[in-house]
Amino acid sequence: MTKLIIQIPCYNEEDTLITTLNDLPSQIKGIDEIEVLVINDGSTDKSAEIAAKWGASVLDIKPNKGLANAFRAGISEALRRQADIIVNTDADNQYCASDIEKLVTPILNHESDIVIGARDIYGIKEFSPLKKLLQKFGSAVLRLLSSVEVQDAPSGFRAFSRQAALQLNVFDNYTYTMETLLQANAKGLKVISVPIGVNPMLRKSKLVKNIFDYVFKSTKTTIRMFIVYRPFRFFISIAGILGLAGLILIARFLFYFILGNGNGHVQSLIFASIFMISAIQMSIIAVIGDLLSINRKLMEDVQTRIKKLELR
Repeated sequence: MTKLIIQIPCYNEEDTLITTLNDLPSQIKGIDEIEVLVINDGSTDKSAEIAAKWGASVLDIKPNKGLANAFRAGISEALRRQADIIVNTDADNQYCASDIEKLVTPILNHESDIVIGARDIYGIKEFSPLKKLLQKFGSAVLRLLSSVEVQDAPSGFRAFSRQAALQLNVFDNYTYTMETLLQANAKGLKVISVPIGVNPMLRKSKLVKNIFDYVFKSTKTTIRMFIVYRPFRFFISIAGILGLAGLILIARFLFYFILGNGNGHVQSLIFASIFMISAIQMSIIAVIGDLLSINRKLMEDVQTRIKKLELR
């Protein structure tokens, strides 16, 4: 028996939720049971009533705590309900529900642990040219940082195997999309992207108040998670930059010293010393961060084992 739970984080979506629910597939090849779980994130409208009347399970969260928290609560509840595969989609019917089969098939075939639905960003009419460019740039940066070949990093349309869901931890309160990708590679989870379609936009995004706010918060989240999961790489990169700057200043001093003008460029040695000392400090922090990262991995392994025991 293979059970799929489709989870839908929801906050005041009474105008779009029924459309989203009606589009969900009732049967998928290889899936024996499909359950729909609506995470009602402190809605003050009739979203919960609509979901319950339709026949979905409803998990109530009060008060509203944001998308990342709703996603985290939904994953925990889906695991408790013995889901083998968890698909996350949005309540605004942005993603084509018929493509859920595309998401779950690689997991059913044991080809991937996490599957990301990749939109044709340039083909979305509602996105401004600037947003399209930033979406593509953000995905490219995340591919570089996470070493995961993901085509649409901000996409919330994704599927998780039970094993992947057990291992993921979401700390950020803004969004889970970037964080889970950085974690996936660190935990040895295989991630692939599959092309998916989108529906006409029914409402403006609640997560993206404006493009600059979204870029700022996403960048902050990405940097924070990169430090958590790649501390050595992050701090040793800074150490390398500082060390290189110090060497350049030393070379500058030596150049003028050989020419007989060294006395007038002592400031190069002073700044070089500052940069070199800072580089050494960053190198030490990199080593300490790497040791803490190892300890964190051991604790997360213990946490995963505890989850398995609790959910058995």
